[in-house]
Amino acid sequence: MKPLGRITFNQEVMGGKPCIRGLRVTVGTVVGLVGAGHSKDDVLRLYPYLEAEDIDQALAYAAWRAKEIEVPLSHS
Repeated sequence: MKPLGRITFNQEVMGGKPCIRGLRVTVGTVVGLVGAGHSKDDVLRLYPYLEAEDIDQALAYAAWRAKEIEVPLSHS
């Protein structure tokens, strides 16, 4: 996996949650928007100080974290 230098952690910013470049935009916010069906362009319009690479790295980080934790899914 390529380095994720745009993902930062700082206890002083959003309680230490993974953020984009030290901004008060969490990886979870970006991933949640994409997961809800918003396009990359939508996210960039909502957060004009973000860049396309920020979104790519947020998704890559989330994918990496998802591989680390196995969560049993219930079948409905």
